[in-house]
Amino acid sequence: MKTKSKIMDVKAIERSMRRIALEIVEHNKSMKNVFLVGIRSRGVPMAERLADYLKEIEGIEVRTGILDISLYRDDLSKVAENPVHKGSDIEFNVENAKIILIDDVLYTGRTVRAAIDAIIDLGRPKEIQLCVLIDRGHKELPIHADYIGRSVPTSSEEIIKVSFLETDKEENVKIVTVN
Repeated sequence: MKTKSKIMDVKAIERSMRRIALEIVEHNKSMKNVFLVGIRSRGVPMAERLADYLKEIEGIEVRTGILDISLYRDDLSKVAENPVHKGSDIEFNVENAKIILIDDVLYTGRTVRAAIDAIIDLGRPKEIQLCVLIDRGHKELPIHADYIGRSVPTSSEEIIKVSFLETDKEENVKIVTVN
């Protein structure tokens, strides 16, 4: 893959995440019964960071969970012959809760649809909200994010590559091309 441009560095990611945390507080008024669920893999460090920022802002712990949607994907046969299922880790009751699903990039909406299915299999939340660092358009399903770090229009040949220290040993957002 060839890097076309670097669109966010460490500081830009932090600014976006802090802004999103403030938007979450403003939208929800109270953080009571609000839970952050990171979609594996890069949604997980985002959820953990947002929980830290929310603690700074509101002074309360917001619980986080990890959601593995690999078995819920509608393109499972195209993704891998034998998908690696790392499992979910949600240690709270989603019934009547406000769940904020967190992912790095919103593209077609299919990952989010799979995540909603996975959450609903655990119970019936009061509300599901969506938070993404990058919304790149190209949606195939009627899904939009409630909280967006940055909207980045791209061509279908371009890929948004989000890297976090926790998962990739570097921190940035790049537009890359396959050739």
